[in-house]
Amino acid sequence: MLLSKENLKKINGDAVLLPDEALLNLPEKVLQFGTGVLLRALPDYFIDKANRCGKFNGRIVVVKSTDGGDAGAFDRQDGLYTLCMRGITDGKSIQESVVCSSVNRVLSAATDWQLVLECAANPELAVIISNTTEIGIELVKEPVSSNPPVSYPAKLLAFLYERFKVFGGSVQSGFVIIPTELISDNGNKLKAIVQELAEWNELDKKFINWLLACNQFCNSLVDRIVPGLPDAGKKAALEQELGYQDDLLIMSEVYSLWAIEGNEQVKSVLSFAAADPGVVIADDITVFKELKLRLLNGTHTLSCGVAFLAGFTTVKEAMNDAILSQYIKQLMLEEIAVAIPFNVEEKQAKEFAVKVLDRFSNPSIEHQWISITLNYTAKLKMRVVPVLQYYYKLYKKVPENIATGFAAWLLFMHEVKKEGNNYRGELKGKAYPVKDEMASLFFDQWHNLTPDNLVKAALSDINLWGADLTQLDGFTENVTFKLKAIMQQGIMAVIA
Repeated sequence: MLLSKENLKKINGDAVLLPDEALLNLPEKVLQFGTGVLLRALPDYFIDKANRCGKFNGRIVVVKSTDGGDAGAFDRQDGLYTLCMRGITDGKSIQESVVCSSVNRVLSAATDWQLVLECAANPELAVIISNTTEIGIELVKEPVSSNPPVSYPAKLLAFLYERFKVFGGSVQSGFVIIPTELISDNGNKLKAIVQELAEWNELDKKFINWLLACNQFCNSLVDRIVPGLPDAGKKAALEQELGYQDDLLIMSEVYSLWAIEGNEQVKSVLSFAAADPGVVIADDITVFKELKLRLLNGTHTLSCGVAFLAGFTTVKEAMNDAILSQYIKQLMLEEIAVAIPFNVEEKQAKEFAVKVLDRFSNPSIEHQWISITLNYTAKLKMRVVPVLQYYYKLYKKVPENIATGFAAWLLFMHEVKKEGNNYRGELKGKAYPVKDEMASLFFDQWHNLTPDNLVKAALSDINLWGADLTQLDGFTENVTFKLKAIMQQGIMAVIA
């Protein structure tokens, strides 16, 4: 039995929280760019929860922009999907499953663009959400009259221009626009790109004034580990437990946070925030951004190469190993938490860190280390380098665990095969993908430089880091020593 509106009445509500039929008839109030698991497990879940409480009373029309995934599954299941939340809260094991009903329909940008634009005429539509990956919010100078435009900012601009024309630029017709892409100041960046693109397209100046004055672009931060679709065996076990088939079923941890930068007007529009303490609307969300970016993301980034080279597949496997879990704890508590480059109390940082360690140890989440290595170099620059520099400013010595993380990154980037634009490393005779914008650079360097010279070249590259890291006293020597030691003795011997 496939999950669908028609089959809801046949499902046993003891195993999963089901929606009332009235929730399936609520009007569309949100336009969402992206069908990814993070959106479905966080914003879409919060909206579903608020609808159940009568606090928002609106559904989502989703725009699918990429070729991946099966948009037809949403049609077959009437937009319904199951979110299985598993984790530990205050020492207690939590297992919750809910059929989310916030998605009304999914439109393809490639084939349904005119239907997308027609949504601009809906006066109840008030919120726009997106998650188009970190590289989705970039300026591509292209005509917004394309059917459809290629980039997300151009699609958004085309939609806003249609909205302006339909409602004559009324103040009330503006949107609260919330990008959830994991880049700093995502709302400000998106607004600047859309404005520049509007000017490049020579759109009506009245429209540009309306764009800037009547639309609220909000910086936001999302924090929830969502591995996505479970493997076939786990999916089959969950479906057996639930009593139905769900081709859109996803898993997530219990912890959730969506921090949104906004004023009272934003709060009034985003009334769904009242349904869950995980939604925080504040004038400044920098502290949430810094805690998450440094302690969760930064620790992930520094640990992924270490754990992967040690032969661990998932985060929870690594946390079950005494030596590796000790490395991760020391890294997070003794080097990152004490050097966050923002005015945050050390007590608050360490309390957040303890929660993150619990999340890493979640037995129900299969978070692959290899997936965390995506865009490895860029993540080090954004998440780790500011901590490294601030640590030196405070303590004037080498942070040993961070240095180990850099050494592991360099060894992970030792690609031995190039197939077109694809690069692969090798670990114990098995190939692994290196999906990094700097893969070609390190492919050449590993084939032409000694480890000593490679470390110097990598750390001194201002284009990579925005700074010369060889100027940090002792750091180059420490990373070089550790890299050679890993190559000779193995990563576990080094961290032990």
